[in-house]
Amino acid sequence: MSTAKIIYTKTDEAPALATYSFLPIVTAFTRAAGIVVETRDISLAGRILANFPENLNPEQRHSDSLAELGELAKTPAANIIKLPNISASVPQLQEAITELQSQGYDIPNYPEEPRNDSEKETKVRYAKVLGSAVNPVLREGNSDRRVAAAVKIFAKRHPHSMGAWSSDSKTHVAHMEDGDFYSSEQSVVVSDEGNLKISLFVKDGSETVLRAAVPVLKDEVVDASRMDCAALAAFYAKEMDAAKRDGVLFSLHLKATMMKVSDPIMFGHAVEVYYKDAYQKHAAVLQKLGVDVNNGVGDVYAKIADLPAAQRTAIEADFAAVYETRPALAMVNSDKGITNLHVPSDVIIDASMPAAVRSSGQMWGPDGKLADTKALIPDRCYAGIYDEVINNCKQHGAFDVTTMGNVCNVGLMAQKAEEYGSHDKTFEIATAGIVKVMNAAGDVLLEHAVNAGDIWRMCQTRDLPIRDWVKLAVNRARQTGTPAIFWLDENRAHDRQVIQKVTQYLQDHDTNGLDIRVLSPIEAMRVTLARVRKGEDTISVTGNVLRDYLTDLFPILELGTSAKMLSIVPLLAGGGLYETGAGGSAPKHVQQFLNEGHLRW
Repeated sequence: MSTAKIIYTKTDEAPALATYSFLPIVTAFTRAAGIVVETRDISLAGRILANFPENLNPEQRHSDSLAELGELAKTPAANIIKLPNISASVPQLQEAITELQSQGYDIPNYPEEPRNDSEKETKVRYAKVLGSAVNPVLREGNSDRRVAAAVKIFAKRHPHSMGAWSSDSKTHVAHMEDGDFYSSEQSVVVSDEGNLKISLFVKDGSETVLRAAVPVLKDEVVDASRMDCAALAAFYAKEMDAAKRDGVLFSLHLKATMMKVSDPIMFGHAVEVYYKDAYQKHAAVLQKLGVDVNNGVGDVYAKIADLPAAQRTAIEADFAAVYETRPALAMVNSDKGITNLHVPSDVIIDASMPAAVRSSGQMWGPDGKLADTKALIPDRCYAGIYDEVINNCKQHGAFDVTTMGNVCNVGLMAQKAEEYGSHDKTFEIATAGIVKVMNAAGDVLLEHAVNAGDIWRMCQTRDLPIRDWVKLAVNRARQTGTPAIFWLDENRAHDRQVIQKVTQYLQDHDTNGLDIRVLSPIEAMRVTLARVRKGEDTISVTGNVLRDYLTDLFPILELGTSAKMLSIVPLLAGGGLYETGAGGSAPKHVQQFLNEGHLRW
């Protein structure tokens, strides 16, 4: 008889610190039950080292635990406790590399601009550990996130603080009206298993193959869209002027960690527009130093640090002068002068927007005080849900933690569903032309006219995960007697295809007596918030991105943190993935330890 086994993942920062107290407790309980607990290192450092075995001494080498767990997740034997991982931005990756090198690990630097084939290969290897590299590999099932009854009761009896809202609040969401991913999305259902090719055709008729073979399965949903980056830059400029005129903070809310190809580029355009005068004045020297706007304005300060003092001071003065004519920026750390635009990974939408809602709709300004903010969420696919929350709070005030209902989530996540699986099919277009997605017969399934600098991406959503997602939603509605709302927009190309499948697969289940609806995300949010204020529970049934957003938004409002949610992934092959805890910054813990003499969890 085989021994029952649990795999516990070693990760980074705050979860790594917490492991020192939590893992011995897990081990003690399971030992009494005859269950073995083994650890696997999928930390950022561990994943970096696993990519360069030939550079290391035998005793320094790390096995590729992520690949091992990815295969395990596809078997019924999978029983994995997964802690949050750092989703490394380029600056964070570079810091990790430097730290490992200082510890005697002979790994190469990250080549931002590869000059030869060797450096190109190095950059490809490092790309595997950038962004949210772990979750798409392990999440071979859909998501079931809910709060335990006892935790909800405790939160109601011991409510966390909630900032008061004013109906006069100037806080609002700003999004593009055209030229975004939403406006350009096309979607098809694939009729046969095979491979699709993605190519860019330019005016002279030449073809550049962007992806030679993208494997697809019968009946999966494939969609593509483009972000017009000229329109994006114009949007940023217009909204910066409006923020300055209205006297509100300017803040940008993206997810450059998970969306590791598209969102750093979108972030970079905002940095370039905001600091335009300073970048243009010092373009030659900044280009020579290899400054990358996609890494934030912090990259300027890092790269000019070794310049002669007079030259460095002059550049710093010109960047500081920008703040006199631009709107005040929302701050990550007012005391240290760290702005929203310093590093792409510092302000992450699923954390930053709920925090603002909880803080009276305000963010920290350069003066160290909370202030109303213009929250930019460029793409319209999901921006409207946050605007709905803000307008609801302006009208009805802050939520009452002691009475508010619960919102759990059934999320479509398996097999790299939707945008969160698009990274290897996302491109910054080099030359104007037409991007086409073609099948093996040469038929064009999707196509977009693109300009140089545009972002083009393709997403995949397989049929089996959609079937399983519908089943999970019906089961949860049946078990709880709670209304289940599918958040799908019939005016969006991808969602129209999914709505057809949801309608079809609901017929496979007994839904008599159940309240199951399909509403657009904005309407779903409106209905859900009305129920929340009446103390009624609701099941949100969403795609992958909204799963991520809502499973932070509602737990933060209801419980004060998303760390108190049960996060269960019933794997498609029959195993289980159990996500625990919340990510966080280890330096914050260390700072508190130095100040107060104890660690917080």
